[in-house]
Amino acid sequence: MFKIFIVEDDAGLVSLLKEHLHKFGYMTESVHDFETVREQFESYDPHLVLLDINLPKYDGYYWCRQFRSLSTCPIIFISARDGKMEQVMALENGADDYITKPFDYEIAIAKIKSQLRRAYGSYAAGQNERILSVAGLTLDVERLSLSLEQTQTEISHTEAKILDELMKKPEMVVSRDRLLEKIWDDQAFVDDNTLNVYITRVRKKLANLGIEEGLQTVRGRGYRLIPNWRDEA
Repeated sequence: MFKIFIVEDDAGLVSLLKEHLHKFGYMTESVHDFETVREQFESYDPHLVLLDINLPKYDGYYWCRQFRSLSTCPIIFISARDGKMEQVMALENGADDYITKPFDYEIAIAKIKSQLRRAYGSYAAGQNERILSVAGLTLDVERLSLSLEQTQTEISHTEAKILDELMKKPEMVVSRDRLLEKIWDDQAFVDDNTLNVYITRVRKKLANLGIEEGLQTVRGRGYRLIPNWRDEA
């Protein structure tokens, strides 16, 4: 049974979220003391987090970074802030999705199910581990790790989806539409700028491994992974 951790200071909304989540068989826990959010997260060890931005003491961006330092579980922001910058900041701080208040509970549940499928569906279905390698760059899709020689960096579920698609077709252009289709079930709820944010994050993860120009933008078409790092070896 999946465990969902709710970080929200509106007691009424917390109650409604729990009510809907319990109908679908999810276990829930909400923050009861905003002085010990990190400790509660570690103790509960959730499969997914629902997180507001406006919170007592520290904002949601801060807690998102804290959670990311401890776990790769999906994090979905639920906030009344509907500006593009807030959504971009959420993604840059490690979130996987963003829902604006007020929201339709059916859509929220669908997004939660989608993130849980991506994060844990492969284990539930009993599929084999998937590891891709291009010129020594290795992606472990299930363990959410990217490595080159002896250097390794952790990646998010969405970053893994993007790299999975690019590494299956090295040197070939993968269209933006294909990446959006691969990552999100319903593109109607995705701002096109969101993909730009994730591509930037993927480039940063590659840079952590010493790969600076491996992910190229092909204007008007999409992106391609060029294994130029092998030429530097």
